[in-house]
Amino acid sequence: MGPELHYQIMINRAAELQEEAASHRRARQALAGLKAQQRARRLRGTFGKLRNS
Repeated sequence: MGPELHYQIMINRAAELQEEAASHRRARQALAGLKAQQRARRLRGTFGKLRNS
């Protein structure tokens, strides 16, 4: 395998890994956002119950 071909394979693999990492990062951010929304709903519910008591 020539050095040019090897270099192209390395570049392609690096791009694939970066794309995969970005996908995982977006998934983690989405999950964190959902958890934050759920936490906020629970807090609003708790404070609403306290206020109405």
